[in-house]
Amino acid sequence: MLHRESGYYKTTYAADMELFPLPNAKIAITVFILLFFGLFPLIMSDYYLSIINLCAIASVGALGLNILVGYTGQISVGHAAFMSVGAYTAANLATKLDLPFWITLPAGGFMAMFVGILVGLPSLRVKGLYLAIATLAAQFIIEWIINHTPAISGGVQASIAVPRPNLFGWEMDTQREMYFFLMVVLALAVVGALNLVRSRIGRAFIAIRDQEIAAEIIGINVYRYKLLAFGISSFYAGVAGVMYTYYLGIANYEMFTLPISIDYLAMIIIGGLGSVLGSIFGAIFITLLPVAVRIFMEVVGVYFVDGVYLAQVIAQMRLILFGGLIIVFLVVEPEGLSKLWLNIRNYFRVWPFSH
Repeated sequence: MLHRESGYYKTTYAADMELFPLPNAKIAITVFILLFFGLFPLIMSDYYLSIINLCAIASVGALGLNILVGYTGQISVGHAAFMSVGAYTAANLATKLDLPFWITLPAGGFMAMFVGILVGLPSLRVKGLYLAIATLAAQFIIEWIINHTPAISGGVQASIAVPRPNLFGWEMDTQREMYFFLMVVLALAVVGALNLVRSRIGRAFIAIRDQEIAAEIIGINVYRYKLLAFGISSFYAGVAGVMYTYYLGIANYEMFTLPISIDYLAMIIIGGLGSVLGSIFGAIFITLLPVAVRIFMEVVGVYFVDGVYLAQVIAQMRLILFGGLIIVFLVVEPEGLSKLWLNIRNYFRVWPFSH
């Protein structure tokens, strides 16, 4: 009987445009807020909080990439590069100008947005595989610039130590305190994405993804919205990069290399293209995959693999499962985990009837 629409009538435009129009949806969101902001921080250990923190950071980055790839249909293989732009922007502002996080966080996002719009300029002329190569080139170019510009990277190691976020004298230096900081940013990012995709801009993105020529015929400025998609996606990536920097206490280019960009592509493919919830599902799945593989191999793998080589086997198993799961989801369920959740939800919408 969950998520039923029967007996609920909308009498105003405001009610029709509500983000969560059904009573059961509002109840579910309230329960999630109480769990994530009330219960979980109190009962969970630092280890589990650290995993949730990493999932929160990955979710913000995956949301940004899904806006570009899933909703607008523009392929990007340089998402981690935009994260590095945000990370180093915030790191330099925090260390050289001693600015607080509520300034460095949006500043990192806006700088990444600016770079993302520049990188998105080729999308005005090329698409598909050619656009993917252009973003791949941007990944290497941005990495090279950061590594060879001491004023940006902080020196030979391309690392900048960053102080923890400080809120009116309260320094967030524990996993629990960082948990609240990251979850608030994630909540704002999710609400922003949900409102964006159901707005005029979001509908334009979807029209471009589905049929670019038809979108242009009905009056959509395709070039403008493509650049806007790159800008918004890069803004999210920059914010995620800043979150990583504050969480780890350091900005380092090795956290934003090409394999990280591939990880984010896997997140939105496995989670579901064109789905805000799918971005979160995919981010959680890919973040937890190495943890699950490590636990499984430490429990079972010791019976089959010499302990000396166990760490190497764990690393290779992660890559094998990583690639295999992408293939499985592309073949079995191309719409990802979000589609599986939708099927479950639709089942309970009509249960106990067959249809």
